[in-house]
Amino acid sequence: MIVITVRIILTWFRGSIRIPDALAAATDPYLKWFQRFTFLRIGNLDLSPIAALGVLSVLNQVLGRLQHSGSIKLGVLLALIVQVVWSAVSFFMVFLIIVLVLRLIGLMASQNAYGGFWSIIDTITRPVLYRLNQIFFKGRITNFRTQIIVSTAAMILIYFILLIGINIIINILVKFPI
Repeated sequence: MIVITVRIILTWFRGSIRIPDALAAATDPYLKWFQRFTFLRIGNLDLSPIAALGVLSVLNQVLGRLQHSGSIKLGVLLALIVQVVWSAVSFFMVFLIIVLVLRLIGLMASQNAYGGFWSIIDTITRPVLYRLNQIFFKGRITNFRTQIIVSTAAMILIYFILLIGINIIINILVKFPI
């Protein structure tokens, strides 16, 4: 997991840092296996490294439990998978909430709220704002600040509802007798 994480971080600096051949040879076949799943790509965002690390995390936890107790129940395995998926989903939800709050602060401060940095933020938030605008405002034209406030509140509410639901599901799965 550490080697793959280092490989992923090095790809962020393609122009300035050369990735060692041994590192690429050790990690690329595994990472490329996940890249073939198109649902892990959302626009320019490639989630395949997160899926690859998630699988390694589940495998690591399963092997750790097997080493500790000598066996593992199906419910515990399913709970581990749900936990890893929720970790990835919750990371992105919290990230989006933070970005939406930043955008709201930028609008309220109204100091060059439509400059370069804010256009990057808008690129990230636009899909969320569009979908939530369709749900809450039925496509009516609304104030941008109102859209951000409602979207932020909705994302926070959805996050906590999912958090409670996931914890209930994990507790049920862990107690599963098989």
